[in-house]
Amino acid sequence: MSEPRYPYVTIDVAADEADEAGALLFELGAQGVEERDATTLVRGAVGKVTLVGSFEDEASARSAIGELQSAWSPRLEQVVGDAWRDEWKKHFEPFRICSGIIVRPPWRPYAAATGERVIELEPGRAFGTGLHETTRLVAEILADRAPSLPGMRVLDVGCGSGILSLVALALGAEAVRAVDVDPDAVAVTRENAERNGLSARVFADETSVGALNDRYGTVLANIEAKTLVELAPSLIGRVAPGGLLVLSGILATAVAPAQVPDVLRAFGALELGSIRQMGEWAAISLLPSLEPGGSAA
Repeated sequence: MSEPRYPYVTIDVAADEADEAGALLFELGAQGVEERDATTLVRGAVGKVTLVGSFEDEASARSAIGELQSAWSPRLEQVVGDAWRDEWKKHFEPFRICSGIIVRPPWRPYAAATGERVIELEPGRAFGTGLHETTRLVAEILADRAPSLPGMRVLDVGCGSGILSLVALALGAEAVRAVDVDPDAVAVTRENAERNGLSARVFADETSVGALNDRYGTVLANIEAKTLVELAPSLIGRVAPGGLLVLSGILATAVAPAQVPDVLRAFGALELGSIRQMGEWAAISLLPSLEPGGSAA
C-alpha cells in the first residue's frame, strides 16, 4: 500500500503582502495556510514571508498555482507519509516568553529557577507556540502590567493555543474568557488550561466578540490588522473603564506603512497608551476613558 501524499503550494511574498496572499490561497481552495518568517520554528525565505497552503489534491494545487503571481515564485511541494506531522516538535524547546515566565512543551522537562513560573503548552499543529513576535509582544505588555492583574478578568480574542490566556493567569489574573472562531483552537485552549490545572479559570468557546456583553479589565486581540479594524467597535465595547486593550498582529510602519495608522484610526475613540515593536511587528496598547465611578473589572 502506497503512503499518503500531501500537496502544498508554497509562495514567497513581501511582509505587507502576506495577509492578501494568504486570503487568496484560501480563495483558491487551500484548506489551511502556514506562515513562515524569520521568527517561526521553520524559517521562511530570507527577507520574505513564506506561505505554505495545503490542498486536497495535486490537481487543485496546480490549478491554484496558475492563478498566483509569478513574482511570488509559486511552486508545488509534496510530503509523503505522516511522520512530517510531528517533525516540528524537534525544534520546540522551553523558552522565556516574558519576564519570569517559561513556556515548555510536554515532551521537554524544565527545572524552574527561583521566581520562574512554567507554562506547559501543547500548541497543536495549527496554533501558536508563543515564539512569534506578535505573541511575545503581548506577553511582555502583560508582564509590565502584572501588578494590576490580580483579581482582574481578561478577555483573549482569537485565543489560538491559549498561550496568552495562560500567561495572564500566571501573572495573577483571576479568570480569562477566551474566544476563537476556530473550534479546534478552542479545544486546544481548553486542553492547555487543563494541562496547567487552570480549567476552572479559563472559559473558552466560539462566541463572537460582538455577541459578548461583559466588560473586562484587560482585552487582548492578537489577530491580523484587517480583522482588528473590522472588530474595532466590538473590541472597544468590551474594555472596562480604566482598563487596557492590547492589539497585536500588526506589521510595523517600516514594513507596511498603512497598518498602524489604519488600526489607530479604527480605534480612535480610545487613548493611545503605547506602540511597542519587535522585529517587523508592532503591538498597540489603548486606554478607554475612566467613566465616573467606573473601575476595571
